[in-house]
Amino acid sequence: MKLRAYLLMVFVVAVWGSTFVLIKNALADATPAAFNLIRMTLAFVLLAVAYQRFWDRIRLHHLGAGALVGFFLAAGYQFQTTGLARTTPSKSAFITGLVVVLVPLFSAVPGLRPPGSRPPRWNAYLGAAMAFVGILLLTAPPVAQAHTPGNVMEGIASLLPDLHSINFGDVLTLGCAVGFAFHCIVLGHVSPRIPFQPLALLQVGFCAVFMALSLPLIERPHVVWTARLLVALGIAAALATAAAFSIQSWAQAVLPSTHIALLLTLEPVFAWITSFVFMGERLGMRPATGAVMILAGIALTELVPQPHVPTAHEA
Repeated sequence: MKLRAYLLMVFVVAVWGSTFVLIKNALADATPAAFNLIRMTLAFVLLAVAYQRFWDRIRLHHLGAGALVGFFLAAGYQFQTTGLARTTPSKSAFITGLVVVLVPLFSAVPGLRPPGSRPPRWNAYLGAAMAFVGILLLTAPPVAQAHTPGNVMEGIASLLPDLHSINFGDVLTLGCAVGFAFHCIVLGHVSPRIPFQPLALLQVGFCAVFMALSLPLIERPHVVWTARLLVALGIAAALATAAAFSIQSWAQAVLPSTHIALLLTLEPVFAWITSFVFMGERLGMRPATGAVMILAGIALTELVPQPHVPTAHEA
């Protein structure tokens, strides 16, 4: 049973990682928010059919919880996909992975901390610091690239990030990590009181509603129906959303929480491998060092059990 859970979770993480490249290519045929709306609507239809016998278990008081969870899920996806259109798949994946670090940090606030959970420990703060330095190395070129002072100063400047050169897509992706972190925290509050199937239906359904409402505020939607777009939508909706939600929820009942969280650190690795194979994306020494520091910070954060384990934060 545990071996099956490990294998299925590795499969889910590999799917999540590969979707960064898949969706990056599909965004040439659809604007980000339009892609998200179609994806989430399809995922809701699939879940509605798969969980049709659970519709009668939805209660009136479930609606508010589902709407709140769906709101943060929609915010995370909107920031992520809009950012992905402006940055590389591997950068997007590594920054999105920060959700594992942000959840315990936000849980330091007593009002946000799920009932019965512990406040973050020293490793969470150290892991966050390492991840923050990693983000600067990954996303910001050194000052020396923009300015060329004397030799000594240039050597120092080569270690400092040029914050003015940070890609706007990277900033948007950081907003996605914040959105997904609050999604995890809210789930920690409501999931013990609501069966998974009704909660999955409600959060994905409300997520689609919020995406539809925000669509005209974000962009002028444009879609060109191509085979590439249809494949991306099918995989993102069926595998990376509907199936992944179900598999992870089952696996979390079988495997220790820390093991699940550590498996999630493989997501940006799969994203980089996919991006390298299919798009030829290469990380230089500086951004590669930043990526390693982000992974190390995430792993360090999860060495000690945390207040809550993140759920789906795929592309």
